[in-house]
Order: sequence, then C-alpha cells, then structure tokens
Amino acid sequence: MKTDIKFIDLFAGMGGFRLGFENACKNLNIKSECVFTSEIKEHAIKVYADNFKDSSIFGDITKIEARDIPDFDVMLAGFPCQAFSSAGKRQGFSDTRGTLFFEIERILQEKQPPVFILENVDGLINHDKDIKSDEMGRTLRVILEKLHKLDYKVNWQVLDAKNFGLAQTRKRIFIVGTKKNIVSLTDFPLVNAKLKDILESGKPVMTGKLAKLLLSHFSLTELYGKSIKDKRGGNDNIHSWDIGLKGEISTEQKKLLNLILLSRRNKKWAELKGIEWMDGMPLTIKEIQTFYQHEHLKEMLDDLTAKNYLKFEYPKDVVEITTDGKTKKIRQYREDLAKGYNIVAGKLSYEINKILDPEDITPTLVATDLDRVVVPDKVGIRKLTDIEQCRLFGFPDNFKLNISERLAHDLFGNTVPVAVVTAISQRVIEQIFLDKQEYPKQIQPKKSIPCQLTLLA
Repeated sequence: MKTDIKFIDLFAGMGGFRLGFENACKNLNIKSECVFTSEIKEHAIKVYADNFKDSSIFGDITKIEARDIPDFDVMLAGFPCQAFSSAGKRQGFSDTRGTLFFEIERILQEKQPPVFILENVDGLINHDKDIKSDEMGRTLRVILEKLHKLDYKVNWQVLDAKNFGLAQTRKRIFIVGTKKNIVSLTDFPLVNAKLKDILESGKPVMTGKLAKLLLSHFSLTELYGKSIKDKRGGNDNIHSWDIGLKGEISTEQKKLLNLILLSRRNKKWAELKGIEWMDGMPLTIKEIQTFYQHEHLKEMLDDLTAKNYLKFEYPKDVVEITTDGKTKKIRQYREDLAKGYNIVAGKLSYEINKILDPEDITPTLVATDLDRVVVPDKVGIRKLTDIEQCRLFGFPDNFKLNISERLAHDLFGNTVPVAVVTAISQRVIEQIFLDKQEYPKQIQPKKSIPCQLTLLA
C-alpha cells in the first residue's frame, strides 16, 4: 500500500491539475509531493508560484532532458489544446503545439511511471477524422497507439464538469494509463449545481450605455440566458436594434431588419448572383422587395445604414490566389455585381455578449467569454468576480490571482476543471496505489470504453 505519492505537473497552467490531484490525496489521507513542474507562460508561472509556495517551476519542457526529471509515480499533463480545439485552427500534429504530446511520450518512455493522467479538449476525439468512418480521428489513434507501445493499459473518456458539481458545462477528454489495471472512467457519482449556488451578492453593477439600455427595455429576469449579437436571430437573442444601441428606430424598421437577418442566408441568392454561397449576403432593394414591401423602403434602408445597423456593400465571391507557389481560396468583393444591404454583425465588439441565467449552468467559458459574460445582481448586471470564476472552475475562494483581469481570463479559459481531476485521481489512487479493486455498489463501473487501437499503415 502506497503511503505517499510523488507526481509531476506538465503544462501546469495555473495549477488546476495539481490542485485536483492534491485534493484527492487529502480525501484519502495520502501524502503527495510535486517533484517537478513545467510551464512557459509568465503570468501562469506567477499565479502558480503564488499558490504553491514549495514549487520550483521549470520552463520549456522541450529543453529539459527526461533523465534530469526526478523519479515520480504519477504524471499529470493537460497538454496544450489549441491544436485540437474548435476555438483554434484544429491543425493537430501539423501544429507545433500539437507535437507537444511527444514530450509526454519521451518522458514516459524514459521514466516509466506507474500512472499518467492526461487531459485535452473533447475536439481531440474527432480531430483529423475521415468523415466516412465512424472511428475516432487519426490524431487520437496516434496518441493511444504510442501510449500502448509504452506498455500502458490505457482508457479514455469525455467527462463534463457539470456532472461533478461545477455550474459550467466543460467537456474534456481524459486519458488514463497505468502499468497495472485499466481504470474505469464511467459511473462517477452525479453532482449537479446551478450558477446561483456560486454567485456572490451586492457587488458593484455595470452603469455603461449597453447595460442601461438592456435594463430599460427588459426586466432583469427577462434578460436571463439572453445573448447580445446581431449575427443570428431566435428568442434567446437580443439585437442591437431591439434596444436602440446605435440609435432608436421604428417598429417597422425592426421588422425589416429581422427579415433581412433571416432572408440573407437563403442559398437562392447565391444562385441568382452566380456566386458561391456564404452565410449572410447583401441583398438589393429588388431582392428585399420579394419578401418585404413598403412605400418608404429606400428611406428606411438608408436610415438603417446611416445608423450602422446595415452596410451597403458588394457581394463577395470565392476566388483562388497563388502566393509563393501555394494556392488558397479567399473571398473578394465582386464589384461587377450590384451592391446590396447587409446586417452589420457584431459580437465581440459589444462589452456584453451574454447574460447568464442563475437557474442554469454556464456554457463552456473561454477567455473571450469571461470578459463579456455578465450575471444579475439584485437590480443590475455585472461581470463575474474573481471568486465566482474560481468557483466555476473548481478553485477555492482564497486562490490568489495577482495578475490583470485579461491575463486571469486567459488562464481560466484554458484550465482543467478541478473537480473532475479530483474524482479521476481519487479513483486511480484507490485502485492503483491502495489496491482497492471494488467500487461501492452505487458506482459499480460499467464496461470500460476500449482504446480502440488501430495500427496505422
């Protein structure tokens, strides 16, 4: 029976993986020691060092020899996810950040620890996938094959933070490998939470123009769960024209804008113009008149253009350009075609893009979201406090964030959900280090998800 566990923390970020693992050890009365930490972001290093005082943090893992890393029992590694994320360019192993998995591989090969726990975005599963195949993408297959060749028994699963007591849906793939037994990653106890469970009260509310307009046109409860953007319609969306953000307009003009917003996506316009379809094309007056008639249509459109709700522009078509021997497709204006009216679509340009519903959970929060989501507080709306952000990701209230708001959002947007790490780590420790092979009846594991290893040609 293991009485203490040594672990390393790679791509450590703000320390979420370490915190989750140490919480599991404390729950089981097991001593743990972090013997090596690697991280390259300066603001992440500062936050990590402020919260884990005993840490010596090393920089670029690619410049560290595996043999120079102290021996350890468990590797924790939330390797960079941008290469596989839907928020990034999804370049995978063609992206240098994607190749950082191979740093994990070489360290495992050299040190052969009993256990590793890896984490990434759920987009990793389908990355580089043949759309004709039902199998996982090639990227995950390569990762699993390489881990298998190192003689690890590997299992993986996508787990959502909302099922582990966090008020956020945050799906991540976890890959666990051991030299002993396959560890099940299913049937964890279900723990639900709502946003209201973690909100503070009585904090300063926003007093800017957008906040005032929202509250002058809607009650606070009517704002719950609403997005603020002009690119899409729907009952859960508030447009700039709904609140007169760029200037008050008539009810008839609002009706016109909503019709243009919907109609501009119709694929028939691309056929009529002889161009490749795009999501939202400028429409001429004649085209608009096919779904909306008004004797003052031209005056209404020109007024909406002057107030920047609409723009008067040429349609764009796809063209191929060659630069340095490489051909790529881009969209360019077709000035030989008639100009039309198009919605001025905005999202990130607004200081608020979503009002969170306290009776619900939050969507997956990335760095740009954290700067523009707001919550209700008594009679107003405001941004999330540091403590609320910590709670949404599973960090304690006293977690130190001695950096700017923008840099803190960057770290939170990329961090692992702490509660999920704790649950996985506790199961791993019980099975591998405490030789506890049986689960309590209520969490008896189902059949484990196989690694589905397929040799590549």
